[in-house]
Amino acid sequence: MTNGKLQAVRLAMQLSQDEFARALREAGERMGEPNDANKRLVQRWEAGTTAVPRPLYARALEAVTGYPVAELGFAAAAHQLSAGTLGGHDAGYSKSVPPATQSAHPRQVEGYTGIWISRYEYYSSGQEHLLAGVHHVVLLQHGDRLTLRSLPGPTSSALAMDLVVDGQVVTGTWMETTAVDGYYRGARHHGAIQLLVEPTGRRMAGKWCGFGRELEINSGPWELVFEDPSTSKATLERYTHHPSTT
Repeated sequence: MTNGKLQAVRLAMQLSQDEFARALREAGERMGEPNDANKRLVQRWEAGTTAVPRPLYARALEAVTGYPVAELGFAAAAHQLSAGTLGGHDAGYSKSVPPATQSAHPRQVEGYTGIWISRYEYYSSGQEHLLAGVHHVVLLQHGDRLTLRSLPGPTSSALAMDLVVDGQVVTGTWMETTAVDGYYRGARHHGAIQLLVEPTGRRMAGKWCGFGRELEINSGPWELVFEDPSTSKATLERYTHHPSTT
C-alpha cells in the first residue's frame, strides 16, 4: 500500500525525494549514526515496497520530520500507535489516534489531490472568545484515502488529517500540534471529523469534535476549500503563507 502519510509530510516540508534523503543523512551525521539514505530508499518507502524502516533510519526520520515513526504511515509500525482519548481544543497534550478505518463499501472518487485551505472554528475557554484556525494544506488521495498535512506558515502550528471518502461523505481524524511559543505552548490536540463534499468536489464542510479540559465534548465547524491541483515544489512554495481568515 502506498505510504501517503510520509509523502504528504515530505511535500509539506517542500523537499524533493533527493533533498529528503540528504536531510536524513545529515540528521544521521548529527546524531552520530551515519546512514546511506538516498532517493531510491525514499521512493521505496513512499511506494510501500519497504513496510518499515530499520531503526537507524527510523531515528533519522523522526529527527527530520518531527513525527514519531509510527505516525509516518509505515504499516509494520502501526502496532506502536496508542488509541488515546480524543482531545479537543483547550485539551492538554495527548497521545496519537489511530488512522481512519476504511469504509466497508467505499465508493472511489478521484481528483482531490492538491492544495486546499483548511479553516475551523473553536471556542477558547481560556481566552473567552471564538477563534479560527486557518492553514494551507497539501492533500494526497490514494483510492478512498485522503492524507492532509499543513504547509509551513506564520501560525507555526502543524495540522494533520487522515480521512476516508465514501461518496459525498468524508470521515476521519485530525491532529494539531500548536506553536511552542504560542498560547497553548506546544500542546497536541486531536479528535474526529466528518465532512460532506459539495457537488463541485471543491469544498468539504462539516464538523469536528473532541474533549476539552473539563472532559466536555466540544465541536465546531470545519471546511476545506480547493485551491490548486498541483503539488509541485514551486506550487508548494507559493502557498507557504497564512491564508486569509475572511
